[in-house]
Amino acid sequence: MHKSIPRPNLEVPNIFISTETQLESFLEDLGLEQLYKEKLSLSTVLQIEEKTITDEPAKCNSDLPWYFLKKLMMVNVTARNVKCVSSCESACDGASGKTELDLDNLFNSEDSDDVLNPLDIITALFLCSDGFVQQEMALKMSMCQFSVPLLLPDCDTKQCTLMLWAMRDIVKKYRPQSLSESKSFIEERIVVSELPMISFVRLGECSLSKSEILNKLLSNSEQYHNTFVHSNMECGDSPRRISNGLTEISWYLPCGNKNMDVFSEPVAVANLRGDIASFETQFSFLCQTSAAVFVFFDNLESDCELLTQHKAEIFLVGNHQSNHSSMAALKKVATELGLTNNNILLKAKHMNDANFVKKLRITVRDVLKSSKRKMGIEQMAEIAHELGIWVDEDCPECQTARRNADAITAEIQDILKYKETQLPLQDQIWKELSRLEKEEFRLRGVGSQNIEKYNSDLQIEKEKLRKKQNSHDMSNAMTCFIQAISSPGTERSYFLKWLRMKLDNLSREKLSDLREQYKEKSKNSENKEEIKEIDRQLSNSSLGTEHFFREMGQIYEASLSLPEDNPSRQQLQHLPKLCAGLLLDGFPLELVDGDASNIPLRWVSDVLSQLNDLMSPKNKILVVTVLGVQSTGKSTLLNTMFGVQFAVSSGRCTRGAFMLLIRVNDDVKNILKCDYMMIIDTEGLKSPELAQLDNSYEHDNELATLVVGLSDITIINIAMENSTEMKDILQIVVHAFLRMKDVGKKPKCQFVHQNVSDVSAHEKNLRDRKLLLQQLNEMTQAAAKTEKREENNSFTDMMEYSPDTGNWYVPGLWNGNPPMAPVNAGYSEAVYELKKNIIQMLGSCESSANNILEFTEWTESLWNAVKHENFIFSFRNNLVADAYMRLCTEFNKWEWEFKKEMYNWVNTGEMRISNFGTVAGKSETSNMSDFLTHLKSEACTVLSKWEKMLLKNLAEYFKQTKGHVYLIEAYREEFVNSAKSLRRETESSVINQLKAAADIRQGMKEIDRIKENRSQIEDKVCALIEECRHKNVTMTDEELDQEFDEMWWKKTLNEAFPQQNVTDVFAKVSHCLRSNLSHKGSHACQLLSQKRLQDCGQGPFRYTVEGLYKQFKHQVSKLFNVEDHVMALQKIADSIITDCTEFVADKVKIKNNYHDTYIQEILHKIDEKLQNNQNEMIEIEFEVPLKQHICGFAAKQFQKMHEDFLHENDPYRCLNQYKEQLCDDFKYVFHKRDQCQKKAKEFTERCLRPAVEDFVKCSLGPDIIGEMKTRFEFSTRMFFQYSILLDLLSKHDFGKYQSYICSYEEYAKKWVVDCILKHFSQGSTMFEFEDQHLQSRINSINIAINKAKTEKSGNLRTFVENVCQELGDKLVISQDALGAFMILNNADQELFAHWLSECVKEMEQDLRKKFKETSIQMKLESLHVNPQRELLSQVIGCGKQCPFCKAPCEAGGREHTEHHASLHQPQGLGRHKWDGTENFSIDICSSSVISDKRFRCAATNGEWHPYKRYTEIYPDWKIAPDASLQATDYWKYVLAKFNDEFAGAYNAKPADIPSTWKNITYEQAEESLKKTFNIK
Repeated sequence: MHKSIPRPNLEVPNIFISTETQLESFLEDLGLEQLYKEKLSLSTVLQIEEKTITDEPAKCNSDLPWYFLKKLMMVNVTARNVKCVSSCESACDGASGKTELDLDNLFNSEDSDDVLNPLDIITALFLCSDGFVQQEMALKMSMCQFSVPLLLPDCDTKQCTLMLWAMRDIVKKYRPQSLSESKSFIEERIVVSELPMISFVRLGECSLSKSEILNKLLSNSEQYHNTFVHSNMECGDSPRRISNGLTEISWYLPCGNKNMDVFSEPVAVANLRGDIASFETQFSFLCQTSAAVFVFFDNLESDCELLTQHKAEIFLVGNHQSNHSSMAALKKVATELGLTNNNILLKAKHMNDANFVKKLRITVRDVLKSSKRKMGIEQMAEIAHELGIWVDEDCPECQTARRNADAITAEIQDILKYKETQLPLQDQIWKELSRLEKEEFRLRGVGSQNIEKYNSDLQIEKEKLRKKQNSHDMSNAMTCFIQAISSPGTERSYFLKWLRMKLDNLSREKLSDLREQYKEKSKNSENKEEIKEIDRQLSNSSLGTEHFFREMGQIYEASLSLPEDNPSRQQLQHLPKLCAGLLLDGFPLELVDGDASNIPLRWVSDVLSQLNDLMSPKNKILVVTVLGVQSTGKSTLLNTMFGVQFAVSSGRCTRGAFMLLIRVNDDVKNILKCDYMMIIDTEGLKSPELAQLDNSYEHDNELATLVVGLSDITIINIAMENSTEMKDILQIVVHAFLRMKDVGKKPKCQFVHQNVSDVSAHEKNLRDRKLLLQQLNEMTQAAAKTEKREENNSFTDMMEYSPDTGNWYVPGLWNGNPPMAPVNAGYSEAVYELKKNIIQMLGSCESSANNILEFTEWTESLWNAVKHENFIFSFRNNLVADAYMRLCTEFNKWEWEFKKEMYNWVNTGEMRISNFGTVAGKSETSNMSDFLTHLKSEACTVLSKWEKMLLKNLAEYFKQTKGHVYLIEAYREEFVNSAKSLRRETESSVINQLKAAADIRQGMKEIDRIKENRSQIEDKVCALIEECRHKNVTMTDEELDQEFDEMWWKKTLNEAFPQQNVTDVFAKVSHCLRSNLSHKGSHACQLLSQKRLQDCGQGPFRYTVEGLYKQFKHQVSKLFNVEDHVMALQKIADSIITDCTEFVADKVKIKNNYHDTYIQEILHKIDEKLQNNQNEMIEIEFEVPLKQHICGFAAKQFQKMHEDFLHENDPYRCLNQYKEQLCDDFKYVFHKRDQCQKKAKEFTERCLRPAVEDFVKCSLGPDIIGEMKTRFEFSTRMFFQYSILLDLLSKHDFGKYQSYICSYEEYAKKWVVDCILKHFSQGSTMFEFEDQHLQSRINSINIAINKAKTEKSGNLRTFVENVCQELGDKLVISQDALGAFMILNNADQELFAHWLSECVKEMEQDLRKKFKETSIQMKLESLHVNPQRELLSQVIGCGKQCPFCKAPCEAGGREHTEHHASLHQPQGLGRHKWDGTENFSIDICSSSVISDKRFRCAATNGEWHPYKRYTEIYPDWKIAPDASLQATDYWKYVLAKFNDEFAGAYNAKPADIPSTWKNITYEQAEESLKKTFNIK
């Protein structure tokens, strides 16, 4: 016989702690005192903070509630094991620190006073939380099979509360044995389930653990679970401080299996904590609501009035093993209560717990059979009110919200009919609108119709549907709904919860059955029609809050089709803000409508825009998405991971995709670099067999592509039992990832394998992981082939993926058999580890988080691309375009810095060459060849330095995390190649310029030698002065002039000036041309020999074809005014000739000598242009005559330039040029006048001024270019296009449009010049540049003068030579002028220096005045560097035009491999395409390329070719479909406005303009232009 050990008293005696301060004191210990007043909100509980993602144990009491909440929100069954690490450690330390025997210490060591009881923590949290946190806690506790508070006590006020609202969201699904045969089940909210309730209470002291006995009572032999906290649990033996009076409830729900069910019918079990003598109210409540009350006792008082005043069926449960049991008292009480033996259960002295529980279980079963009292918790509220117990639902916000929800749901009889009458905008109308939207992008039904006309008809159909939507008055349900969600925050939240629960209740009965049927039938794909019908019924019977929000979205979108001033439209403008507020509060919003397979883009984007306004500036988000097969627990996975509440049920529940926001706490923001995390839950992907039934394979593809594109991390959920389906689903996912790689997104992914329970799963599944990777690689190759991206051979080509770190194994959700199974602790822990890993991966992301507007942009662009059949081909994203633009803008700046530096360097280099061998020359060598080699080496050093800088800038640019640089990673190589190409081209140009300058300078040597006879003339003049002075007569100036003339003619006539050799430029040009064409074959040489170069280039160039057929074909084309091959080549020729003519004019303008590099540059230019027009099939019969024509014209001009140069530098002419000046000097010297001022003036005017002016002309061109490049229109090619088109639109001038279309380059050239003139006509920028350069040269001159002064030469010639040498690399001083100045110069050096400084000041003022007075047009004509040409070459870029409509390429960089244009125009405007009638075509190629239409041209050899496969003919062009139909509104507006004028100009009938085009306004055209070019 053994004695029972009395249980510890878990109540804290009142003598120690005052009741008034008991709760406050405890809450203070937990750090919850503030939350008792303010209440804990769900958004605070769910926010991502450091505590939720670290494994730090609780270190103090204030950590315990958060530790419990963290575990509970992840449905972890160990949540109640809450203990501070310090108390654990102290016990461990004590044990490990002492090794000797100390029995006294062992007996006394167990002290739980410093450990808090879990019930106290749970009670405290319920007291400190708002209704929504309470509801979430109750739901999660129920999932863990924890008991849930039924009556919540407040130990300070002695008041308790019925937790009806807290339990409202608990839904239980069970099968009583009465339904086991039919295999049906019951699924309902537990608060409305009318179940018998058995209550367990304690009277006085009791040595039996009531809660532990209860746990055993509810557990079957296979599975024991601690539903109720008891003293033998961890921390369960700690004294209770605030939870006495707490009444908990749990339920036993059968599964329908006799062998497993403890009770065959469902039963609720209540458990009151504490002595009923202290909690009479609670006891009264239980007696009135329970089928039976089991009173546990050790010692009964003989006068037990408490038990006798209630009519409930009482059962007394005693422990006969207790020393305190009194049989006499028991008999007396039993007699008073009229109890029989069946109502008394005693644990006999030799009875163990198992037998006692068995006996108790039989008693409970008997009660359940005999009792008629069944009551739902909802019904208990009435009794609670009678007893003065508060009910949590009694708060006014909750009651008002309930009434509002009732007003909506009360009218629902038939769900389908209700949806048709109360939510009419979303069903067939919205589905038809969705179909039309996709058809606009896919054009599957266009047939032989005109594409633009077909598109216009689709728009008219859409407008009709929108009118139909607007014709519906807002239904009563929607009026009530919008009013309710417009109410204040708490009431609104209550309303949405009430509505969701009530709608779930209404549709559950029908849906539960249908979902089970769907699940069963889906196992066999032969039941196709049945599955299809069940799926349809599921959709029809489903009604949730998302349907009301969907209707709200349609009401809003329909209102946008009304005029802006329409009152109906204005009244609905607040709807997006309402919805944005809900998103911010943590409510999920439908992103993709799963029923219509569409996104209401305008509605979603406006909601997100409002959300951005509400969140700013804290608006950065990271996105986590889950994808996987249907019914594999995706929503449950997200709910467990983040504590959220996406809809969870069996069967196919989630339709489409829902997004939800979770706030990121400040302590994690530094890691994640975002403010919120967006979680996207998606509809399950169907297996191919099921997908065939309702054509949802396409829908699954679209959905997967969208959410993968939006995600920073995608969780691929795989249930291991569905391994056969897995491969097919992965195919969809691989396609989505491949598409993202191609558009610049690099999402990360994690594969989650569910229902893998083995602890060594990760190691055991190594083979499976390898197999998975192998399958992924195979699917990647297949997907790459389909998407025409064959360079992707393996899954890891698309993303960073490691089989070891990219796979997670998660055991099954339930630990045992539902409905009594708790959530598996292993499941919760595995999901927690996955969550930590995901946060870590997001924190290590290279790319920065998107803000809400950028997320919106991604949503729009991804969905628009998804609507096309070919995603990669159709993807256009403004964020990508914006990132590309920024890169182009930056690269253009770097490129210009490079070029400007080289312009300045070449300018200085040419000065040094020009001064080589003169007094100004600074070279250490006298050999021009050596000097040129030195300069070339210097040039290469500078070029290498700038190339490295350019490449470094690029590398740094791509390292940054801002600006979505990662999206344009694909373009990096292009820009690197562009930088290298720039270096090569610049190097070639620099070397050519240096070589030309050196050769020309070398050619001047002979002339300089001839000119050296000035010293002889000086001797003759000196002799004449002596001769005249010896006459001893006063001679007048006239007489002196006569003497000088006589001497001059004698000298110059007697001087033998050698004849200059005139070069035959034609022969040199002809040689260069033959060399250029030598590799073209004998036919080219033959064509070249047919005509002399001298006979070429004399008239306009006209390309003609040989052969009667070709000539006839050309004549027919001319007759119908259609551009054919001949006309296209003529156009190319005209453009090349214009370019080369300007180049020749620039060279002639410099008045230099001819050099072969000039003609080589021209031939290079022609070759480049012809290469850029390969689409037109350039024939040798066209190329040779064109080159002959240009070279003939150029040779003629260069021949004249060469002869003019020789004439200009003719020694005889140069000598005579300075005769007057020498005569003047002669008279000055004869009369012994002071020459200082005169000579200073002469040196300034003849030597310095021309050099300074020439320097300003050399420097001004780059300055103008640099200034213009700061303007928006010249920053990138796209912005240039936008600016031209906007300017055309504003001018309303048909003539200008015609010029732009027919000769784009000419028009652009003129437009650039006009921009330069306009810009510099306003303000004084041009003068500031001139003044800046003038000032720099004046400073250099003054420095040179002062330096020369310090060098005591004593000789004016030396002084001037010193000045010139100092200026040798800053100015090019004319040697002729300098030589003439040196003759008869005997001025005083000091005085000359003084006057020289004065003259320089005077020159500075004169030049300033001249600069101000000279027109900008004149200045532009005299510049050495042509700014308009440089600007044009940059904004024209590669010069390629769309092969269909001639829209110019806007791709950045020099070496881009793919051409593209933002805006394509109707093909008829470019006369490229003829539609077989007399009307010119209105087809736009960005529409044609997605249609089944065909084209033919010279490139297809006249054969018809599908537009969809245009890349086979034009592989280097990307013609993306329009992101929206409004994208081409610009050209539609222009064509509609000038239809007749274009027809007249093209000798055609006006185009058949669709009616929708005529409705486009100027403002819409302008807006479409802005949107197309991404102008904010």
